[in-house]
Amino acid sequence: MTLWQRALAWAAAATALLATFALYQRPDFLVSMADRLWSCF
Repeated sequence: MTLWQRALAWAAAATALLATFALYQRPDFLVSMADRLWSCF
């Protein structure tokens, strides 16, 4: 794996983590996800 591929992979992982963190700051998203998870059972 070349340096730019490794840097791109790290950037993609960091972006995904930041997007997840941003979504968890919204209480309505948390309630929606909990309802969806609960409906599976």
